[in-house]
Amino acid sequence: MPRTQLYTGPLWRAFLVFLLPLIGQNILQSLSMTINAIVVGRMLGTGALAAMATFMPLAFFFIAFLIGVTSGASVLIGQAWGARKIDLVQRIGGTAIGVTLGLALVIGGGGWLAAPAILRLMGTPPDIMAAAVTYARAAFATMPVLFLFIVAGALLRGTGDSVRPLVVQAVATVVSGVMTVVMVAQLGMGVAAAAWSAGIAQAAGLVVLALWLRARSHPLAPGRALLAALVPDPSLLKTVLRIGLPTGAQLVVGSLSGLVIVGLINRFGSDATAAYGAVSQVQAYAQFPALSIAIAASIFGAQAIGAGHSHRLGAVLRTAMAMNLALTGGLVALVYLFSRPVVSLFLSEPEVVDLAQHLLHIVSWSALLFGAGTIFSGIMRASGTVIAPMLIAMGCVLLVELPLAVFLSRTFGLQGIWWAYVANFAALLVGQGAWYLLVWRRRRITALV
Repeated sequence: MPRTQLYTGPLWRAFLVFLLPLIGQNILQSLSMTINAIVVGRMLGTGALAAMATFMPLAFFFIAFLIGVTSGASVLIGQAWGARKIDLVQRIGGTAIGVTLGLALVIGGGGWLAAPAILRLMGTPPDIMAAAVTYARAAFATMPVLFLFIVAGALLRGTGDSVRPLVVQAVATVVSGVMTVVMVAQLGMGVAAAAWSAGIAQAAGLVVLALWLRARSHPLAPGRALLAALVPDPSLLKTVLRIGLPTGAQLVVGSLSGLVIVGLINRFGSDATAAYGAVSQVQAYAQFPALSIAIAASIFGAQAIGAGHSHRLGAVLRTAMAMNLALTGGLVALVYLFSRPVVSLFLSEPEVVDLAQHLLHIVSWSALLFGAGTIFSGIMRASGTVIAPMLIAMGCVLLVELPLAVFLSRTFGLQGIWWAYVANFAALLVGQGAWYLLVWRRRRITALV
C-alpha cells in the first residue's frame, strides 16, 4: 500500500503535487462543458446556448445528493487510507458505488419524465423551451454514467490519487469534444448532442480507469471484493450519510437558489440567459482552483486524522489558504485581463458580449472569498463536523444571497443579481472562519473509522 500524501515530503510540496492534477482535472471537466457550449453556441445559435444554460442549475440540483455522498465517502476513505485499512477502503468504496447506482437510475428516469414540467416551473423562455426539454432529457438519460464517473474520481482522491482521475478526465474531454462536433455538424442531432457525447465519453473514461486499476491491483479495482461490497454496509452507509447528507442538503439549497436565480435572470430575456451561461462557464474556471484546494485540504485533513496526526490540521489549513491566494488569485487576474475575448468564445452578438463582460467584472474576484470559506468547511468536514458548516452555508444563501438578488434586481437590474453572489461569498467566509476559529479548533479530533 502506498504511503499517504502527508509523508511524501514537505507539506506544501505534497499538497501541490496532489493539487495540480486535481485542478487540471476540474479544468478539463469544465473545458469539456465549455467546448460543448462553444460548439452549440456557434453552430446552433444563442437560443441553443440559452437552453443549455437553463439546465445547468437543474443538473446541479439532481447531483447535489451524490456530491454529498461522495464527500462523506472520500472523508472515510481518507481516514481509512491514513490508517492503512485496505479492507475498509474496499467496503466504503463498494457502499458508495452501490448507493450511487440506485440514485442515478431513480433520478435519470424521473427526470426524463418530468423535464417539461420542471423547466416550465423555472420560467424557461418560450422561444427556447423545446430545445431545453430536448437537452434536459438527453442529460437525464446519461446521468447514471455521469454519477459513476463522479464517484470513481472522488473515491480515488480519498486515497490520495489525483493523477488517474486527471488522465481519465482527459480521455473523456477529448472524446466528448470530437463527438459533439460530429453529432452536431454531421448527424444533425442539435443541442442534445452535447449531452449524449458527454455520456459516451465518460463511459469510455470509466472503461480506461477500470482496466488501469485492475492492471495495478488497486484496492478499488473492479473485482470480487468490490462487487461483493456493492450491497451497502449499513454501518458504513450510516456514517457516510451522516457526513454526506448535510453536505448534500447544503448543495440542494444552493442549487435551489440557482433555480430561483435563473428564474430572475430569465425575466430579463433570452439574451440575459445566454450571458448568464457564458459568465457561469468562465466563473467556473475561476472557482475550480478554489474548490480543488478545499477538496485537497479535506482529504489531507482526513488522512492526518486517520494516521493519528491531528496536530497537523493547522498546517494543512495554512497551506491551503496560501494556495488559494496564489492560484485562485492568479487565475482571477487573468480572467479580468482577458474577459472580453473569453466571453466572446461563447457569444457572437456584440451587445450580449458587452453584458456578459460587465457581469463577469462584478463577480470574478469573489472566487477568492468563496475559496477561503470552503477551505474552512473542508477542514472541518475531514473530522466529520458538517452540521454547523452546513447551517452557515445555507444561512448565507437563504438570508443573504436570495433576498439581495430579488431586491437588487428590482433596484439595479440584472447586475444586482451578481452583486448578491458577491455578498453571499463574503458572508460565507466570515461565518465559516468564525466557527472554525472560535468553536471547532477547541474540540478534540478523533478518527471516525
